[in-house]
Amino acid sequence: MKKTGFTTKALNVKFPSNDPYNSMQMPLYESVAYEFDSSEQIEANFKGEYVAHTYSRTSNPTVEYLELKLKLLLNAKNVLAVGSGMAAISNTLLSVLKSGDNVISGHQLFGHTYALFSKTFKDLGIDFRFSSLTSKDEIEALIDGNTRAIYFETVTNPQLDIADIKMLSEISGKYNILLIADSTITPPNIFDGKKAGVDIEVISATKYLSGGGTCFGGIIVDYGDYKWELNPNLAEYSDKYKDKAFIAKLRKNVFRNTGGSISPQAALTLIHGIDILELRVEKCYKNCISLCSFLYDHPAVKQVGYPGYESDSRYYLAKKYFKGVPGTIITFDLESKEACYRFMNRLKVIRRATNLNDNKSLIIHPHSTIYGEFSEDERQKAGIRNTMLRLSVGIENHEDLIQDIKQAIEFE
Repeated sequence: MKKTGFTTKALNVKFPSNDPYNSMQMPLYESVAYEFDSSEQIEANFKGEYVAHTYSRTSNPTVEYLELKLKLLLNAKNVLAVGSGMAAISNTLLSVLKSGDNVISGHQLFGHTYALFSKTFKDLGIDFRFSSLTSKDEIEALIDGNTRAIYFETVTNPQLDIADIKMLSEISGKYNILLIADSTITPPNIFDGKKAGVDIEVISATKYLSGGGTCFGGIIVDYGDYKWELNPNLAEYSDKYKDKAFIAKLRKNVFRNTGGSISPQAALTLIHGIDILELRVEKCYKNCISLCSFLYDHPAVKQVGYPGYESDSRYYLAKKYFKGVPGTIITFDLESKEACYRFMNRLKVIRRATNLNDNKSLIIHPHSTIYGEFSEDERQKAGIRNTMLRLSVGIENHEDLIQDIKQAIEFE
C-alpha cells in the first residue's frame, strides 16, 4: 500500500538499521564515539571507503534518523541537521560563497538574518544586495558574474509578505544561480520546496518541527536539482561527488570544521515533533481564522495581517504555494506603542515571548525587540511599525484566545 499522507509517511519511516529489541521509537544514542572491528576498518572509514559513525559531532544514529525522515518527507536528495536555524543559514552560505561573491536577498528578513548578511558576511567580503524581490527587472539588474544565489523567506517575519517563488525560480534558472529559501514559517506539510523550484531550503527546526518550543535545531535541505559544477566554489567537490557536491562540502569541510552540530537529544525531540506536525499546524491554522474574524471587526485594531485569511491581499499567493496556510502568525496594529504595551501587559493566556510556533500562543512587539538594535530607517525599510504586534498562534482553545484578547484590548 502506498503511503501518501504526510503524517502516515512520518510515522512509517524505517530506521537506518534494525533495532535489536524491535523498538517502535528511535532510540537515543548519547555516545560520543563508536568502536570499529579492526584498524583496517577504521582506516577505510576515514578514507570514505566504509560508511559508519565515528564521532557524534559529525554524525550520530539518532540524528541520522531525523535526517532520513525529513529526506523522505521532503523528497530531497540530501538533508543535514545542525544546531540551530542560524547555523543552517550560515553553513549553507559558507559552503557556496567566498570573498568577492554576492547574493541577492529580500530586505524584509528576520532581524538576526539581516544582521548576519549586512554585518558578519560583509566583514568576510561577501556582498548582499537587498531588493523587494517583487520586480523581475530590478532583480536581474542586480545580477552579475559574481552572483551566486537568490535568498528569500517563503513568508517574511513579521511582515508576512510572500514572494512570487515561481518568478524567482525562473530568474535563478536563467542565470544558473542557486535559489535558497528559508521556509521556517511554512513547514514541510504545507510547502513543497522541490515543486516550487527551490534548490536549497534552510529551516529553523526550533520552531514548528520541535513540537512546542522544546529544543534548538536547524535543517539544510538539498533537492538535488542544481548543477554544482556551475558554482566555482563547488567545482572541486562536483568533480568527485557529482550531485552530492554540496552536502560533501558541508560534511567534510564547513559543518565538520565549524562545529555546528545538533545534539542527539534535540534530534529525538524533533523526530517526535515531526510525527504530530500536521495535527498541530491544522489546529493553529483554525485558531488563526477564528482570531482574524474577531480582530478584523474590533474598532481598536487598526489593521490585521494574515495571508491565510481571504480578506488579505496576499491570500492568492498563500493558496498558490502553501495550500492556503502561510504559517500561523498574525500581525495587528493598535493606535500606538503605548497601547501595544498596555495590551500585552494585560494578557493572561497569551505569553509574552520571542519564539514562533510554540504550542502556546506567543506575542511580541517587534519594533522594540527583534528589531530593537536597528535604526529607524532600517526598521521602516523592513516594514516594522511601532504600532505592530506579532502573534504566534498556538493550539489553545480558540474561545479562550479570543476572550483573552478581548479583555486585554478593552482596557479603560
